[in-house]
Formats: sequence, structure tokens, C-alpha cells
Amino acid sequence: MPDTNATLQGLGVVYFGNDWNAENRTSSHHIATRLAEHMPVLYVDSPGMRAPNASGRDLKKAWRKLSAALRRPERIREGFWRCTVPQLPFRRIPGVDAFNRLFGRWAVRRALRAVGIQRRISWFAVPHPGFLAGRLGEDLCVYYCIDDYAAHPGVDAELIGQRDEALSRAADLQFVAPPALLERKRELNPQTFYSPHGVDVALFRRAGDAGTEVPAAARDLPGPVVGYIGSLHEWIDLDLIAWLARQRPRWTFLLVGHAAADVSELRALPNVRLPGAQPYASLPQWAKAFDVAIIPYRMNRQVANSNPLKLREYLATGKPVVSVHNPEIEKFSRWVRIAHDRDAYLRALESALAEDTPQAAAERIAAVADQTWDSRVDAVLDTVAQALQRQRPLS
Repeated sequence: MPDTNATLQGLGVVYFGNDWNAENRTSSHHIATRLAEHMPVLYVDSPGMRAPNASGRDLKKAWRKLSAALRRPERIREGFWRCTVPQLPFRRIPGVDAFNRLFGRWAVRRALRAVGIQRRISWFAVPHPGFLAGRLGEDLCVYYCIDDYAAHPGVDAELIGQRDEALSRAADLQFVAPPALLERKRELNPQTFYSPHGVDVALFRRAGDAGTEVPAAARDLPGPVVGYIGSLHEWIDLDLIAWLARQRPRWTFLLVGHAAADVSELRALPNVRLPGAQPYASLPQWAKAFDVAIIPYRMNRQVANSNPLKLREYLATGKPVVSVHNPEIEKFSRWVRIAHDRDAYLRALESALAEDTPQAAAERIAAVADQTWDSRVDAVLDTVAQALQRQRPLS
């Protein structure tokens, strides 16, 4: 096996990911942050998966973001920069696709020159800028597929599906986080490797530390406290949460995260708390208030093919977890209670609360202790180094 650091020396990464300033810290953020510990990284915000409305508002927004792309990259820290290279969303209008390709290539190359990255790996954590794969003078192209993107609500599903497939074929290496997608992705690209999500174990296990302070809004809540961390999107079963809250009016349901869907029904319930989005580093403080954590997804294609970050984060807190089913969650059934309908979900919550012990909490933490983001990225970089070595053996 080649020396990974020696093989990567002199290379940087141009990384196409989700909005860097988004409320949630996704795998896109975690991986890029750790790549920057090994080599220079230019993080490219890549908006544009949503299917647009033919409105003046969308046009103004698009032009505003295109203007932002002309600014110099923002320095996040030493060796790590961020820029925005948006696309006009009206792709079905003749000429827009060609404009996006030409403008995107020019803007990314300009940003790379500005930060001094001469030799690079292109790294895509989202599919829609994938038309730039192989067009940036890169030594290697990596596609790190972390979701079934075309199944997201509100996206241009047909186009995103096409871009996802094209990028899968074009990439020199493809890493896939959701196990349900692995076989199909290998049919598109034989250089495909399974790379499940990691977790910041050191951060989330602080939920069990005596010195961790619970935020004021989560103190002295009537217990038990059923907790959730994450955005409240369309794929969250808000009806299930409301039903559970009505069935157990003396319990508190503490839902920590940005409300991206209509949560008016939940707000009307006296035993539901919605403190909104919170800084990532503070999440263990909120989790300390939980007696049990929940993953209440709606069962759809997106969820069936997902690899939820919060699964490992919850386990790292040591808290008991009740979840819906999907292939990745099933792997953790020894430590997670899985429910298939409302009544089963309520029973699982009751048993999780009644049967929890310090030993069980320690076992949950141990289940993910070796699945850190650092170890995940180290393993991926070893594979990247091997691919580079095959292309240009060290002298």
C-alpha cells in the first residue's frame, strides 16, 4: 500500500458540497473539514437542486448568486476556503445548460488560482455540478454519494437523476454511504466502495458528562423527555410525533432543529417544545435533556435509501433510540428499537424508558466508538492514494 501522505503531497481538493452555512452540519461538511487537515480544500457551495419557479424572484436570486461567484474565496481557516459557484436553475431554457457549464468551469478555475491550488482532486458530494467532472484539469475525480438525491422533495427529479447517474459513470472513484444504493452504483461504476457515515464521538458523548450544562430552554421539563435533533422537513413524520404527544400528554417532546415544514399542529400542543436550530457544538447539551431519542421518518424512497447521520450521533450520546426501519438502521437493531407502526412506536418508547441502564448506555456508545469521521476519511484517502498510485507510481 502506498504512503498516503506522500501520494497526496502537492495536491489540493476542489470540493462541491451543500451550502456551507446551512443550519445542519451534514456529512458534506464533516468530510470536507477533515480533508482540510490533510491537504488544501476549496469548498464550493453548490445550490441548484430545487426545481425552480418561473418567477422574477428566482431570476433575481439566481443573478445575485452569480454575482457572488465573482468575489474572492472566503478563508475559513488555514488551507481551507469557501466560494459559491451557482447555476442558473432554468435548465430547460435553451442555452442555460451551456452557460452553466462554461461559467461554472471558469469560476471554479478562477477560484482555484486565487487560493493557489494548482494540482487537484475534484470531489463531488452533490451530483448537479457533476458536468464539471474531468473539466477542471484534475488528477482524479471522486464522487461521494451520500443520498438518493433525486428522491428529495422539491428537486428537479428527472435532471438530478440524470446528473447523478452521469457523475457515477464519470468518476474515477465512487464512495456510497447508503447501503441500499450500493449494488446499483456498482453497476454504473466498478470502482465503487461502501463508505458509511461517521460520527463525532468525542463531541456527542459529552451528553453523558456530569459537567455538561443543559440549555436553559431544556431544563426542568416534565419528564420523560422524548428528544429529536435535526431539521423538521417533509420527510419527518410530524403526524406521528403529534399522535405520540397526544397519547402521552405528561411527556415532553423536545424537537431541536430548523422547522422547514409546517409545524403549526405541533406548536399547538402544550407538551411539545420547538427551540429551533442550535449550534452544532451545543447539540450534546440538548441531548443531555433527553430520556430517549427518536428517528421518526416517513417511509418513502428517500428514507429507504438513506444513511441517517443522527443514528450514530444519538448512539454516541448513550441515549436509548427508537426509530423507523431502513437497511442501515437495521444493522444497529441490537442497540436501537425499531418500530413499524404507531402503536409499536409508542410501545418501543415505553420499553426504552423502562429498561434503560448505565450498562446499556455504555454499549450504545461502544457500538459507534470506532466509526469516527476521522477514521472514515482516513480509509477513503487510503483508497484515493491507491488510485493515484496506479496512475502515477512514486519514483
